Amino acid sequence: MASSVHGSNKDLHVVQVVSRRLVVASDASIEPHVLSVSNLDLLPQTMQVAMFCIYPKPPAADFAVVVAAFEAGLPSLLNHFFPLAGRIATSPSSGLPEVRCCNQGAELVVGAAGVALAALDYADMSASLGRIQLPYPADVALSVQVVSFACGGFTVAWSTNHLLVDGCALSSLVSAWSELALSGALSRGTRPNHHRAVFRPRAAPSYGAALDEAFTPVRADRQVNVLTWEQNAVGRLYYIEASDVERLREAASRNGRRATRVQAVSAYLWKTLASVVGTADPHCRMGWWVDGRQRFTSPELRAAMRNYVGNVTTFVVREERVEEVVRAPLSDVAAMVREAIAAPAYNEHFQELVDWVEEHKAERYVETAGIGLGSPTMTVSSFASFRTDTDFGFGPAAMAIPTGASATRLCAGFMEIAARPGGDGSLIATAFLWPRLAAALESDKPRVFRPVTAEYLGLSAPQPQVRLSRL
Repeated sequence: MASSVHGSNKDLHVVQVVSRRLVVASDASIEPHVLSVSNLDLLPQTMQVAMFCIYPKPPAADFAVVVAAFEAGLPSLLNHFFPLAGRIATSPSSGLPEVRCCNQGAELVVGAAGVALAALDYADMSASLGRIQLPYPADVALSVQVVSFACGGFTVAWSTNHLLVDGCALSSLVSAWSELALSGALSRGTRPNHHRAVFRPRAAPSYGAALDEAFTPVRADRQVNVLTWEQNAVGRLYYIEASDVERLREAASRNGRRATRVQAVSAYLWKTLASVVGTADPHCRMGWWVDGRQRFTSPELRAAMRNYVGNVTTFVVREERVEEVVRAPLSDVAAMVREAIAAPAYNEHFQELVDWVEEHKAERYVETAGIGLGSPTMTVSSFASFRTDTDFGFGPAAMAIPTGASATRLCAGFMEIAARPGGDGSLIATAFLWPRLAAALESDKPRVFRPVTAEYLGLSAPQPQVRLSRL
């Protein structure tokens, strides 16, 4: 990804690994077993993802107390999230991924950075978050990385694998940790559900032809070359003030129907994308990653999804004429967003998706809209509706944002949106965009998308920006 460089070589600092150990679940009664992943888990397959949290200096505790909390509490957390203490492997019989749950242990990595949190250039993903997260083995199901900074603040990266969690499940992991750390136990209503029996293919798999068109095999001859990919995306970290969120929602509402945050922000993004495309292409597309838990109408499915830890996400896309998106008021574009997301009959759609994967799981696929062919596509994944509790005894995080890297060379814009911890109403977004789209968002007069700064995060006074190296 393209990125800016601040300072000279003397500004380079190192995130040093102070310790790296394995933490096992403390409940010896849990029997070792193999978790066969569901067909829905096979869509993202093995891709490392994380929830990245930044904490200001605690008012009455030092970093050793933070580390001690993880050392004391993680064994109990793993009792409830036992697969995360296992290892991702390949089934010798099917050749597909599986999780061997033998309590091999989750990683607890403690690191130290010789700079203050306020010194980082948060607007540039590669110069900030991308330099703090540490690599971990591909078979490790959970690596909890706690890094101290010179200012007394710290970061926590809950690093795992998309094979095991989607956005909702990742958020529930962080919230469960906070509840467990503060109360010493998980309430019955928040205990995770790892049972994947609900997502079984039918005896005679059945699905519409649209699914064949929606996915493309991951092959080198069907992807853009690596130089095109590297030169056509920049990583950004934005925030949207609460007042701007409300202004967008007001403009995106009509006929007494109030637009949601996702609908309003998506409509604004779509109109900005259309203005950037201009006459270069007659069409442009928006896509959304939709959490099925909130869309199922079947009481049985809704009950089975209670606290479910796994993947229950699908992709919805809509293409429109550029001139129509540019001309239409924000409320009309927001209506397009709402209609596109509401269109699928999700009970049947997910069953068809499970059936489709059953007949195609010998090969890895990716959403066709993301490979860079056809009209330009901007995709959105929203964490804003997930309640993520980041306060495990040291106050809420200044920021909690999902991060991850695709294993394929996709050429679509991608944005993940999350609510800022603490409930001030503002949103934070990680984005991988075409440089022209990033420039348009950052120069637009309303300034809806603003680069994240240390001041916005409530960190200490700004210092000269630096870049971090990883060990």
